[in-house]
Amino acid sequence: MMTTPNFKRTKFACYAAYFTMSSIFCVPPLLFVTFQELYSVSYTLLGTLVLVNFCTQLSIDLLFTLFSKFFNPKMLVRVMPILTALGMFLFALIPTFFENYAYLGFLIGTVIFSVSAGLSEVLLSPTIAAIPSDNPQRDMSFLHSLYAFGTFTMIIFSTLFLKIFHAENWAYLILFLGCLPIIATVLFMLSPMPDMSGEHSPSQSMKNGRRRAIGLSLCFACIFFGACVECAMSTWISTYMENALHIDKALGDILGVAAFAILLGLARIAYAKFGKNIGKTLLLSMCGGAVCYLVAGLSSNTIICFIACCMTGFCSAMLWPGSLILMEEKIPNSGVAAFALMAAGGDLGASVAPQLTGVVVDQVAASKVGNHLAAKWNITSEQVGLKIGMLLNAVFAVCGIIVVLIAIRYFKNRKTSEK
Repeated sequence: MMTTPNFKRTKFACYAAYFTMSSIFCVPPLLFVTFQELYSVSYTLLGTLVLVNFCTQLSIDLLFTLFSKFFNPKMLVRVMPILTALGMFLFALIPTFFENYAYLGFLIGTVIFSVSAGLSEVLLSPTIAAIPSDNPQRDMSFLHSLYAFGTFTMIIFSTLFLKIFHAENWAYLILFLGCLPIIATVLFMLSPMPDMSGEHSPSQSMKNGRRRAIGLSLCFACIFFGACVECAMSTWISTYMENALHIDKALGDILGVAAFAILLGLARIAYAKFGKNIGKTLLLSMCGGAVCYLVAGLSSNTIICFIACCMTGFCSAMLWPGSLILMEEKIPNSGVAAFALMAAGGDLGASVAPQLTGVVVDQVAASKVGNHLAAKWNITSEQVGLKIGMLLNAVFAVCGIIVVLIAIRYFKNRKTSEK
């Protein structure tokens, strides 16, 4: 008689991998000011690191979607954390030993650990979904909330490290964080892996024709703008608080960046327990995001701007996972290809918004208009650029509101026509 494998360790390994993956996204942006001071890296080049991060993940999403049959998911899940560690090590070591090639080191390290991040988006959720469970939705919600709580933990630890050992020793921090994913690799190697072949192939997920394609396109647009709203602030909040609001870095990171992350996680946990209407939740979240960015960009009050930046975490929390829930609810049995496509939409939004923000900050700060507004408002041109960057992201949120309204109307009409 065949015994059912015990997947408890496997599940824990997925949680550990997702938790440590947060360092890929939250720690490098915390060091942006340090990189400016030590290596003279511009805002545009810093934004390019974020663009490379998410574009690499986007490429992995699309590659896996189109050619998934050529890959071994179980093997990739096991080696994925090793790639994270390798990327972090190169990110820290190349600038340390070859200071003239510091940005090249940042770029190479970013590409490598972004490959790992892309694989984790495509593979960790299906792995959790494939593990037998009494409450699979709870397991999935917990998995996604761990990213936020991992971000909170990494921010607190990183901020304290930099405060105690000083910013010039940032490389030791990255090397330590690079060791953590190896724990997940060991757990995966010692754990059984569930069957992730799935019941639905990519062709099956799209076979219902035009209606399914339109619905999936709307969900894709929702996650794109949702990622713009969430990731623009999560990327630039540390720099914004330090350079635009003149808040002490340690205080800004602990009270601001960490607050953003914890509010992100708490909102996801709250929806998992109490949430019901995902369409309404997405609409209110987009509206809240728009208000937060407008306040951050227009208000001259430091405390109000600080609160707006933090509250963006709460408002944007359900935009990424909520778009996936919307797809699952309105387009059942979507298949692995649809989930990979949604991951691509999220990564695209998470790359476009931070990069455009960096470009806008540089361009406005160097422009005559930026200098004129700086003199008029008695602030620096850099502060003007950062505030204009916040207003740009409010536009993404407004576009998201329009898309969500269209999606709600479309799915409501489709449900009525199917009766």
